[in-house]
Amino acid sequence: MSYTIQQLIEINQGCTALKDDLEPSYGYVPTKGAGMAFCILFGLSMLAHTFQFCWKRTWWCSVFAIGCLVELIGWAGRTWSSDCPYNSTAFMIQISTLIIGPTFFTAGIYILLGRFIQIFGRESSFLSPKQYLWIFCTCDIISLVVQAAGGGLASSESDKIGGDTATGTNIMVAGIVFQLISITIFVGCAGDFLRRITRLGYLSWASGSFMMLTGAMVLSVVCIYIRSIYRTVELAQGWSGYLITHESYFIGLDGVLMVVAVGIFNVFNPGWLLSSVRGAGLPVSRPTAEVKPVRY
Repeated sequence: MSYTIQQLIEINQGCTALKDDLEPSYGYVPTKGAGMAFCILFGLSMLAHTFQFCWKRTWWCSVFAIGCLVELIGWAGRTWSSDCPYNSTAFMIQISTLIIGPTFFTAGIYILLGRFIQIFGRESSFLSPKQYLWIFCTCDIISLVVQAAGGGLASSESDKIGGDTATGTNIMVAGIVFQLISITIFVGCAGDFLRRITRLGYLSWASGSFMMLTGAMVLSVVCIYIRSIYRTVELAQGWSGYLITHESYFIGLDGVLMVVAVGIFNVFNPGWLLSSVRGAGLPVSRPTAEVKPVRY
């Protein structure tokens, strides 16, 4: 059956069940159970993070809650698409939000390393905490803006009959690649930080809280890194590529990894653990004048 332009517009704007002769923008119908499950998981993590940063007054940790909210909105869009697979608004919501959600998680990780440097002292890093904040959070903002712009452009084109999504897709890929580069540089800086505190003998007195937070940070970065590589390859293949048209990859390499990336900080929450890191004491050989009060 062939559809008129008016019929296609009505299908895109309304809630039409799957038709055998008309393929959804996803290449499949999103699984409703998966959408609801991730909405619940990100919603619970958001509520937990909100409670935790309000209780401990670690306001910078709000970036984790904001990221959860963005992810929640995106998965709500996919849940909507399970009932209305052709609805362009639902598709636009999920593609524009799920592409940028992890940016907020990386922002929290960047700030966390800055807090470590404040605790261990300036000699533990070649960059100051403020420099970390400005450099990497600026990179995050740039990545967020680029990805959001590309997602919005690609979504708007997908809503048009014969629309060209290539430009928007390429912009999104550029944003993700930029994020990958900034994460890679950050990993190098974090490795230098660990090398320095080990050489200075600080790692030997570091508390269990520091080790737990460091482990959480490493796990979160690995999850975000794998996800970013996946999304780069997925989008580079185009809107009809193999990865983007098979939901299992998206669930496993985006949804599951992002739940782990943000949920680990509910378990090992910086608001609860940073004070323990600071209270563990300093090496006797370290001049106490170098230590400045830090608000966690």
